[in-house]
Amino acid sequence: MPTPLEPGVILRDRYKIRRIIGQGGMGSIYLAEDIRLEGRQCALKEVQHESSMHDDTLKQAREQFLREAQILARLDHPNLPKVSDYFSKENMEYLVMDYVPGDDLRTLMLDARRKKTFLAERDVLGWAVQLADALGYMHRQDPPILHRDIKPSNLKLTPSGLIKLVDFGLVKLLASEEMTITILQGRGTALYTPLEQYGGDTGHTDVRSDIYAFGATLYHLLTNIPPVEARERFLHPESLIPLRQINPDISVRTERAILWALNLHPDERPQNIEEFRQSLVGRANPVTQPRHQLPRPSFADLVGTPVDRVLVAFAILVIILSFIVTMLY
Repeated sequence: MPTPLEPGVILRDRYKIRRIIGQGGMGSIYLAEDIRLEGRQCALKEVQHESSMHDDTLKQAREQFLREAQILARLDHPNLPKVSDYFSKENMEYLVMDYVPGDDLRTLMLDARRKKTFLAERDVLGWAVQLADALGYMHRQDPPILHRDIKPSNLKLTPSGLIKLVDFGLVKLLASEEMTITILQGRGTALYTPLEQYGGDTGHTDVRSDIYAFGATLYHLLTNIPPVEARERFLHPESLIPLRQINPDISVRTERAILWALNLHPDERPQNIEEFRQSLVGRANPVTQPRHQLPRPSFADLVGTPVDRVLVAFAILVIILSFIVTMLY
């Protein structure tokens, strides 16, 4: 594991390290102060290349990092932290992103479990809609971008109620139907990883891999229990407990949608994020008014403006009067 930077270290004559806010096998994530823009805080994602890497290989890896960092820097979505800078130092690469305040959803879930309760389905579905918007945006890029590490600890809830999908450590570009290019290589978290992702870069992952991790994340948030790993389920298909057996307050619709996303074979999952979102909430907006069955459309829904409604009502009246006159004469 790389030795983390000490507080007070300044990188690129601009970013002053304050403290570590995350750490992994390939580097750390730091809270830093942008000394050129007083008061601005940012998050620095550090990635270390293998020290034994050949010079030519290191050069290629560095060029790939820069290309892919440029793509991430173009992303602009309210549920994604903005990438504002990227640079290299010795055998390290750094990605500079907005610092996102607030607790991650894993922290909120563990707090609910300690209180022997569950996160409200209304809240979780509201967060799910925001996450679906972010993933849909990423998947619509050309080429599509996969996150590949969706999990409760990578979802932060800001004080304003906005969900942010953080940590681009496993992002992939779908360069073609046959090839994927990894950005900032790493490993997924087994609890949320579909079978096809266990092969690393040799496995064929696509948007349905993110959908699996999305479903696994919602399963964990709603039940306080992580889903059984995909490899274990492959050997013992009955090992995944339906959500309502753990939390009876979950709606049938939500349970059905999540279990659909958790199918082991990609062809048996929702084929895109919008399909999964529809299966979860349909036309409902759970942030303001969750509902699990679509309401019957009212007369006002069928005809939009007041003028339209008056015209339609007048036409119906004319038809009724014509019918009465016909019956009388």
